[in-house]
Amino acid sequence: MQLKSIKVISSVALGAALLFVGIHQSVQPWTGTQAEEPSVAEDAAQESAQESAPEEPVRVFAADDFSNLAPSAPDIPVYDKYTLAERRAAGLTTAMPKLAPYREGKVAYLTFDDGPDDKNTPAVLDILQAAGVHATFYVTGKQAEAHPDILQRIYDEGHAIGNHSYDHRYEKLYPNVQGFLAEMEKTDEVIHSILGVRPLILRAPGGIISHFTPDYAPALRASGYVEHDWNVSSADAAPNHPVAQDFIDNIASETDGEATAHTAIILMHSSEGHEETVKALPEIIRILKEKGYTFGVVTPMTPQPW
Repeated sequence: MQLKSIKVISSVALGAALLFVGIHQSVQPWTGTQAEEPSVAEDAAQESAQESAPEEPVRVFAADDFSNLAPSAPDIPVYDKYTLAERRAAGLTTAMPKLAPYREGKVAYLTFDDGPDDKNTPAVLDILQAAGVHATFYVTGKQAEAHPDILQRIYDEGHAIGNHSYDHRYEKLYPNVQGFLAEMEKTDEVIHSILGVRPLILRAPGGIISHFTPDYAPALRASGYVEHDWNVSSADAAPNHPVAQDFIDNIASETDGEATAHTAIILMHSSEGHEETVKALPEIIRILKEKGYTFGVVTPMTPQPW
């Protein structure tokens, strides 16, 4: 009965109508087709769950022709939805275009090589999460296969993932560029099988100096890769077993001066045996913030370290 459609009605008739409607509604059986009104407690629980649910990290996925890669912010990871094999099969470009580097501000890029492991990498992630900082993890395919859950966590928490070869073996990487690319593509396939994306960034184990011949750079570009070494080293892989304070001092001194005035790409490790790096990390982050750095993740648009 729709009361608003009745223009004139006596008070008696109105009362009777309302009484009828109230009785009728009170005795209707539950048919399972009506939704029960949520209680106040249920409303509060839903609102609390929505507020506490983590936001999906912002990422950029490369267009089929890589045309959407442009510097916009230093802290947004970039991935490719396709493996190289998929790009070739679909007739898509594999070659990385010339990109303008991101040059704004004073940005520190914390990078961690050789992981993920199941001890130090999670500890690093906990520290980064508490500090509200994102970093870049150059992972090996072998370690990614061994710890896919940690790789997934790195991705889910908005960090960047880079390719660091399958198992870090120089004898397979540096006799020739074909061997190097084969190791990188193998690692891409591992990462893609876990995350559904492949990195466009890589770091050559040991760095490119004394390892790359002139034919490496054009071959990497043709396969859509951008390589970044570093201009600040924690020296946490030095053979004399340095300790956390050594890493803190190294990074503090190497981030003074013109060379790192705008871009500091900092080399550290998060694999087995790097507990001292974990100890040093909170103080490293504090010092960099005090020096006025913001934090970015490495992408194809990150400036080269030198």
